[in-house]
Amino acid sequence: MEGQGSKRAPLPPISEQMKAWSTALAAELSDWPQVAQKSFFGFTALYRGKKMFALLPRTRSIFQGNAMAFRLEQLGRSTRSRIESDHRISAFDRDKTRWFTFDLSTNSDLRDALEYLAIAFEATRTPKKNK
Repeated sequence: MEGQGSKRAPLPPISEQMKAWSTALAAELSDWPQVAQKSFFGFTALYRGKKMFALLPRTRSIFQGNAMAFRLEQLGRSTRSRIESDHRISAFDRDKTRWFTFDLSTNSDLRDALEYLAIAFEATRTPKKNK
């Protein structure tokens, strides 16, 4: 049949633990200025203005396991080094944009997840124009 080769495998449902972690992260980010949360195909998409900077699984896994995703268009040297040395992070490209997944396995990973979300959030800041 035509087009069958282009179908993607369905994304698996997330674990109850990941639901709890995603809910906790979404609740924390709801207090951040300029953050909007929107439902997005089984995920919670996080935006700063019009720019999406992260995805939290709501009902479906990003690829597999307990992972969230964040977007960084450019990496500074220290951020690149940190990401490359963190075994919990994988990278992928989507629509010419660099995305990273962060695998959570314990409650203590939430602190690092928030730090990566903060880096992605800050990376969406629009530079001020000189008047």
